[in-house]
Amino acid sequence: MPATPRTRIISLDLTQEQLAFTAGQAVMLGLHGSPLRKPYSIASAPWEVMKTGWLQVLAQVEDGGGPDPHLELAAPGTMLDLEGPFGTFGVPAGVDAALLFVAGGTGIAPLRSMLMERLARAARDPIVLVYSARSSDEFAFRTELAALAAAQRLTVHFTVTRGDSPGWTGRRGRIDQHLLRQALPSADAICLVCGPPKLVSETTEALRQLGVAEERILIERF
Repeated sequence: MPATPRTRIISLDLTQEQLAFTAGQAVMLGLHGSPLRKPYSIASAPWEVMKTGWLQVLAQVEDGGGPDPHLELAAPGTMLDLEGPFGTFGVPAGVDAALLFVAGGTGIAPLRSMLMERLARAARDPIVLVYSARSSDEFAFRTELAALAAAQRLTVHFTVTRGDSPGWTGRRGRIDQHLLRQALPSADAICLVCGPPKLVSETTEALRQLGVAEERILIERF
């Protein structure tokens, strides 16, 4: 299912399987029988998979118009091989604190998993998402995130980094210290950052300058 012009949501039927994972982890996926495997962060929260039996990942489609020669355009019903889960990216177990999620592009996938898992706990601590995309049509899960924000379950800051987004009236520009200062719930918040390496390094440095302790900044590079 297309999520944006350059990404696709791939849903895996696990109704006959069991996969125990924590929000923020990833899996290795490949076409059945193929030696090629690639890592994909899980976009679903654990409770969603337990409830529905379906697990979602967000796959990138290449800029040239054709797919990455892997599984991004696999037809419905295609059998896939899954390995995992793996990874340690996620909200530390037992931690109750304000959360700041910072995403760039497909980096939203593991953050959505964590976000939906935390919301299911009815936590009272603030949850804020800063989400950067090249254009206004490249925000995956935008409708869902906007609805959660409208229901005051979290605060969302969308920002578009390129100028070719006609009709976009929201924020433009890269994620910077000014935006992070506005979004940061408190210096004691747990900050989870996922996206391209430059976004991750710049965001990490900006958060340090805003007084966030190193151990409260958790990162995942795509």
